[in-house]
Amino acid sequence: MAKRYIEKDVLQATNERFDIIFNEFDNIYFSVSGGKDSSIMFQLACKKAREHNKKISILYIDLEAQYKATIDHVVQLKEHNKDVIDRWYWICLPLSLRNAVSVIQPKWICWDEDDKYKWVRDMPQDKDVVNIHNYPKEWTWFKKGMEFEDFIIYFADYFNKLKGGITACGVGIRADESLNRYRTIVSDKKNRYKNYGWTTNIKIKNKPSNIYNFYPIYDWRTEDDWTAVANLNLDFNEIYELMYKNGLSIHEQRLCQPYGDDQRNGLDQFRALEPETWEKVLNRVHGVNYGNIYARTSLLGNITTEKPSTLTWEQYTVFLLESLGLYSPELKIHYYHKIKVFMDWYKKEEGIGLTEIPQEADLKEESQKKVASWRRIARAIEKNDFWLKRLSFGQTKSDVEKIKKLKLKYKDLLFIGSTRDKDLNRLAESEGYKDE
Repeated sequence: MAKRYIEKDVLQATNERFDIIFNEFDNIYFSVSGGKDSSIMFQLACKKAREHNKKISILYIDLEAQYKATIDHVVQLKEHNKDVIDRWYWICLPLSLRNAVSVIQPKWICWDEDDKYKWVRDMPQDKDVVNIHNYPKEWTWFKKGMEFEDFIIYFADYFNKLKGGITACGVGIRADESLNRYRTIVSDKKNRYKNYGWTTNIKIKNKPSNIYNFYPIYDWRTEDDWTAVANLNLDFNEIYELMYKNGLSIHEQRLCQPYGDDQRNGLDQFRALEPETWEKVLNRVHGVNYGNIYARTSLLGNITTEKPSTLTWEQYTVFLLESLGLYSPELKIHYYHKIKVFMDWYKKEEGIGLTEIPQEADLKEESQKKVASWRRIARAIEKNDFWLKRLSFGQTKSDVEKIKKLKLKYKDLLFIGSTRDKDLNRLAESEGYKDE
């Protein structure tokens, strides 16, 4: 194992942390995702639990849009360590998750029964599954569509009250995985358990509690993960092997909910690694196909991008319309009709027919709306220019009514401050479209 201290390596340090937790805490549960870090943490913890003759509980939040290999690995972990598991909470509840691949649907709800026909997977049949039909009656705090982060806090409070005493929750994150994870651990604003730097107190309603997160492998590197898997003969998620064969180094591999801000950078891997799952993922959440193609550009953040070099601007326009139509046929039709009016005007007034519209024109003249081009049309669509001002259209009453109807169907269509368009923002403010 790689050295971190003068007299001990990271594995020894981790085992010492486990000894502290098992000796000093009344209750212990681990948050497991099926990824390499939480998997390694869990298996090392099981070894220690056997040494201390203790039982542990597991919180596994199933986000529905998962690799099949991840589910297989979770089942493997559960089966191979059932001798030390007190309770396994396999959560399949409709939670609200970030969708960073769409401006139309910035959030999505996993296991939402209103969208059951689009689920990526069937509901697991494991006896420990907690779903909308069987969650504990004590969970009065649970609400459909509650935020993932809020659920974790409420669950921790429930678990501690159920068991009593002082509770430890093991979290398998490493500081070198991301800057945010580093900040989570090193922040000097965190309350610690006996000043151990690898612990943080969980606040319930902004007040300190008897619950502490602890990060037993926080100082590991990626190399340490795979050294442990090899030397200790640990189980691992086979999806990482596929990622490696598909060209990702061990430092690039990520396994989280696929539509988040960081994880969207690996969306194109989903199609390559599990094509049978990809098709379902594509149709599950708005914007996945956009995410697959543009996740490695700045389209999703700054709403600017580059056309794929293999497509003409005309082909790109058709592609954008067809992709949009997969998720919102109404918006596709809305743009299609306005583009047709735009083309009809140029044919009548300028004598420029459909086949004569150039792929590109002078950029300055395009920005001044003086010439027609397929690039001008495509940019209007990819910028989510609902009014199509870039094609010289103005805001109309019928368009306003259209947005209101779309808002009823697509609740995440428009919020106050969610767009740079002043007219759309004014409409959102007048209608009270708040992000709830």
